Amino acid sequence: MNHEDKKEMRDQLRSERHLLRHKRNWMRHTAMVPKGFLRYRVLETLNEKPMSGSELMEEIQKFTGGAWKPSPGSIYPLLSWLQDDGYIKELPTENGLKRYELTKSGKDLLAEQTKIREKFREDAGFMANPFFDRFFTKIPREKTTQIRASMKRLLVTSMSLAKTLKDQYSEKALDEALSVLDEASKKLEEINNKIKDGSKND
Repeated sequence: MNHEDKKEMRDQLRSERHLLRHKRNWMRHTAMVPKGFLRYRVLETLNEKPMSGSELMEEIQKFTGGAWKPSPGSIYPLLSWLQDDGYIKELPTENGLKRYELTKSGKDLLAEQTKIREKFREDAGFMANPFFDRFFTKIPREKTTQIRASMKRLLVTSMSLAKTLKDQYSEKALDEALSVLDEASKKLEEINNKIKDGSKND
């Protein structure tokens, strides 16, 4: 590995660590977690198999890439509410763990919430919100519109592909999608590095 390759690898690792720290700091504040996220993740996870409160916390932490883990103070009151309303039921204790599974009402609630989330993703209205213009203050207005449209298209397409793969999994399609995303990320990193290098030389 030559000097340039080593430098590129160090820069990439530094960038990834910075993004991970930023994500963890953002997710650490539970007030910043999207409304309904925890309830939906609990329902979706229990739809796969029965779990205990501690197992749910671990699974959700894995789902967020280690960026956020719900506290016992948030997961157990939620489980109590879901149980009281008949969306989940408690199973006999096994290996010292009290696990829960979805009821018919719980599956219906999950299906309803899934439809709402899919509609939200399709609309992706937050990408069109003028609030995001503050990130593009030096970019011409027409370019800002194009950027938001591209971001919205990427988001909606990614979410649609994720749903399709969930319903009809294809390892080949997943590998193709990952290849496209990796290539796009690499190109954007190259553009970003060129801009930074250019500003250093000014």
